[in-house]
Amino acid sequence: MKMLNKIKHQHFGIILLVLFTIACKTDKKQNVQTETEKKENNIIEVITRSMDFQTADTLKSGWNTFAYKNLSGEVHFFIMDKLPSDSIVESDIKDHLLPPFDDGMKYLIEGKADSAMAAFGKIPAWFNEVKRYGGTGLISPGKTAVSSINLEPGKYMMECYVKAINGEWHTSHGMWKFITVVDETTNFSPDEADHTISVSSTDGYTFDTQPKSGINRFKVEFIDQVPHEHFNGHDVNLIKYDASANIDSLVYWMNWMNPTGLRTPTPKGFTFLGGMNNCEAGEIGYFEVDLESGNYLLISETPKADEKGMLKTFVVNDK
Repeated sequence: MKMLNKIKHQHFGIILLVLFTIACKTDKKQNVQTETEKKENNIIEVITRSMDFQTADTLKSGWNTFAYKNLSGEVHFFIMDKLPSDSIVESDIKDHLLPPFDDGMKYLIEGKADSAMAAFGKIPAWFNEVKRYGGTGLISPGKTAVSSINLEPGKYMMECYVKAINGEWHTSHGMWKFITVVDETTNFSPDEADHTISVSSTDGYTFDTQPKSGINRFKVEFIDQVPHEHFNGHDVNLIKYDASANIDSLVYWMNWMNPTGLRTPTPKGFTFLGGMNNCEAGEIGYFEVDLESGNYLLISETPKADEKGMLKTFVVNDK
């Protein structure tokens, strides 16, 4: 009888071991599938914890989807600047590109417009040949922005030029990174969009559909791209706002040339949820947002965006 019980216990132990092994293999297989799915969708994770971009140094060309997690305490974004030469190195950025921007902004804060323009005039000539291939719109702390952009092979500078509380650029605090895009395509295409936003310097935003609560995918068509009064182009930022928000204060803040523009702290009552950063004329970008019921707006990071038709409000209701 003791022997029979011993055998039963042994068999029971073997069964538990087999079941445990199968479960482990199943979990491992599921994890592998999850990683495979990520690779097939070509999702590139970008994390900011302070003034940094934690992400891959090398990417494939073609369509890439970025999931940008802002784990810091300030609003950020990223834009992909395609450099005109692969020979541009760190010293070209730190010693020649950033100082004129630093000096120019300092003079603007001091109210010395002429000195600011003289400082900006020292920006290296090669910077005028930079092409922009999109990125995310502004994103609040604790939020994740998802965007898909089409990258050509070459050397890029990923950057965030929002300003810190003292008025200094985030780039000057280290928030930039070289990324190499190799001549090997991802073979990935974005899913169809639920809504299309067309943006141009003449007609502003053309956006007629009504987003609903839940996941919404937006396609952004850049009909043209021109430098505005702040020497930059136009983009699309999606923002949720509450009853305490003052939209006029947001319009002012979206112009970095204003002393407190694009500077920490952000205007009260607004939560930044991403969007699509500047792209070249004729280019397309996508972004995805999980919307709750509430009041929202689309706005460009340009001076007087409201007067240019680059501000649209809409309401999201429950399903």
